[in-house]
Amino acid sequence: MPKWAVAIAVALLLAVLSFSLHTRTMAAVADPAVDVNLVLAIDASGSVEDDRFELQKRGFAAAFRDPKVLQAIRAGDRRSIAVIMFQWTGPPLQEVIMPWTVIRDEQSANLVASIIEATPRKLMGGGTSISGAVDYAVRTLATSPYPARRRVIDISGDGSNNLGRPVEQARDQAVAQGIGINGLPILAVEPDLDQYFREHVIGGPGAFVIPVKGYEQFAQAILRKLIIEISQRPADSHLALK
Repeated sequence: MPKWAVAIAVALLLAVLSFSLHTRTMAAVADPAVDVNLVLAIDASGSVEDDRFELQKRGFAAAFRDPKVLQAIRAGDRRSIAVIMFQWTGPPLQEVIMPWTVIRDEQSANLVASIIEATPRKLMGGGTSISGAVDYAVRTLATSPYPARRRVIDISGDGSNNLGRPVEQARDQAVAQGIGINGLPILAVEPDLDQYFREHVIGGPGAFVIPVKGYEQFAQAILRKLIIEISQRPADSHLALK
């Protein structure tokens, strides 16, 4: 199939998914409160090759289709969560893959998975600014139309902060606003990145890191991570994996 035909097919699919997303979002307005607002920030820097980026996307899509994630969502007081996902690289470079979306049932979970799978990569290169990703995530949380008891930033990446302001500053300012930051460091490029995330990136009550040695393990790790993030309550700091 010619590239132009593929591009048209992808655009049409995204249009259909966006319409379905808008319809379900309007249906949720009657009861907008959710258990957690969750920002998913995935690394699109130059060290992440296209096949590795696709593994990240497929890992998130598979996790949202897993019944255990929906069970965790339904165990909450509101039986729903709101999720947004963006790609990130350098300090000013972030692109939303999926806007704020409420997940409360199998249909909405599958919709989120389909949007993540269908949306193409929008960034490549530009450095690795975890601080820029955190700052953008904080601003994104302020735009959520869904009141939530907890606000969480979930950062996955394969490198330490090398552009923008110190990541500790961004972390500390986010935590001071009551926002939790968890990390999924991929150790394919920097073998000690998990320790770096523990010391410089994560923060807030119950903050945790789940490291993976390679992209092939990403799907299993993100499934475990999402279940913990969805299930946690503010007092559940004993669940932290440190």
